[in-house]
Amino acid sequence: MKNSKLVWLLSLLLVVGLFLAACGGDDDKEATKDTDEKEGTTEEPEVVADEEQVLNLIQTAEIPTMDSALVTDAVGFDLLNNVNEGLYRLSQENIAVPALSDGEPTVSEDGLVYTFTLRDSNWSDGTPVTANDFEYSWKRAMNPDTASEYGPYMMSGVIKNATAISNGEMEYTELGIKAIDEKTLEVTLEKPIPYFLSLMSFGTFLPQKEEFVTAQGENYAKNSESLLYNGPFTLANWDGTGLSWQLLKNEQYWDKETVKLTEINYDVVKETATAVNLYTNGEKDRAGLSGEYAMQYAADPELLTELETSVFYFKYNQERGGEKTPLANVNIREAISKAFNKEDLASVVLANGSTAAYSFIPKDFVFDEDGNDFRDANGDMAVFNVEEAKAAWEKGLSELGVTELSLEILGGDTELSKKMDEYFKSQLETNLPGLTITLKEVPFNVRLDLDTNQDYDIQVAGWGPDYQDPFTFLSLWETDGGNNQMSYSNPEYDQLLQDINGSLAQDIPARWEAMAKAEKMIVDQDFAVGPIYQRGLMFLQKPYVKGVIAHPFGGDYSYKWAYIEGK
Repeated sequence: MKNSKLVWLLSLLLVVGLFLAACGGDDDKEATKDTDEKEGTTEEPEVVADEEQVLNLIQTAEIPTMDSALVTDAVGFDLLNNVNEGLYRLSQENIAVPALSDGEPTVSEDGLVYTFTLRDSNWSDGTPVTANDFEYSWKRAMNPDTASEYGPYMMSGVIKNATAISNGEMEYTELGIKAIDEKTLEVTLEKPIPYFLSLMSFGTFLPQKEEFVTAQGENYAKNSESLLYNGPFTLANWDGTGLSWQLLKNEQYWDKETVKLTEINYDVVKETATAVNLYTNGEKDRAGLSGEYAMQYAADPELLTELETSVFYFKYNQERGGEKTPLANVNIREAISKAFNKEDLASVVLANGSTAAYSFIPKDFVFDEDGNDFRDANGDMAVFNVEEAKAAWEKGLSELGVTELSLEILGGDTELSKKMDEYFKSQLETNLPGLTITLKEVPFNVRLDLDTNQDYDIQVAGWGPDYQDPFTFLSLWETDGGNNQMSYSNPEYDQLLQDINGSLAQDIPARWEAMAKAEKMIVDQDFAVGPIYQRGLMFLQKPYVKGVIAHPFGGDYSYKWAYIEGK
């Protein structure tokens, strides 16, 4: 489990929290961790002078792109977090702290205008990072010609005019960001945003040097030579399509004295067996485990576990092909949510450190001023209860005027996904008489297409946060929202969402209460979604690897503070 807990109240009052990237996700992944904190720097570890500071890692997928305006995947965001730096970055305590921002910004009385002063820092070519690099990058991400997904998604409703730009009602040049001079950046918001500074370490908000991007043209970010870097490391030996690359210490980085690693070597390995062999042979320093390997190494002293902030759940599609589905009936949705044993699923079927989920907001994600986890606000909801499930099922069938139903579960095509889906089929057909479940197991990209087209009945879906606030989960189910591909709609829920980031934005206790009410509405009143599990990870890591920081959101890891000791 992650041992760093962020006090949610400070996130709002001091506006230092942070984001995640990796949004709607698949269910196979790898991770790791460690902690500490300070404003961009840290107490230096005792590192043996002649110890080779080289880390050898495995990545499970290729790099799709390194253009911060275009990246949407976990691999890209993870690497960008280590080779670039924005106004803020996550500290060792997983608190968003000033990075290229020279301390905290000044904020107008109405909470709309933030003025940042930049610290002295350089790009990897030795030229200074300027305020214009931020203005250019953000506006480029909003330029329709760039075709950025995350630019409009992250800025709309946050940065002034972003929504109008996204709707084609304004030019991207009207975005509310302005370089006053080389060291002064002014950002104007659409409305007060409690978690705004937490967004500033998200990859979409990284700077880009206009002259360099323009000179590279269509070749920009296509390989390691067509990029500039301003973070702890630079990317090397990446040809744009290869299965291996390196990170090298960036001698131009403003805080280079903190960085101990000189080299990180990556190889893409997709099979767990191969990864474990490379680890046991000493060729790699970390390897993710799943399935039989998780059980095989359960007692290994080098085994580490991690509880992520990604939650997986049933999406109940209420409309398919323009017609209402049986899942438009709330009693049918309630029955399915309560008819399978989540504890057995997590401990026996998954057996990888995942835990049963009884809420939509993950645990160990946000906390109030007293250290209370938001996860506890509503307690356990939609718990496994066969009697209640059957009662709701019979009521739903009666309302539909039928005695039996056939429903499809859309899931992934990995070995783990298939085992999980078989478990769902067995549990639901056993506990809900008259129900027949068919399984549709497809690759992740196919599932995304089916989701977009609402061509499914029940979907096993997952979501990881983009910033550290429950709203990143709750906002998914706004009526006609971009992620609400299941036709859920409740005017009361929509109003709560408006209040949470509107009239209650500065009233922390009331906002907390409204978010808890919204969560209960979708999980335990409307049963719009059915929580399944919070994803956990199991992996092997060499004991000489120190100081790797795993983040609960955003880029998965920071290697700025990592080092090798005792190899």
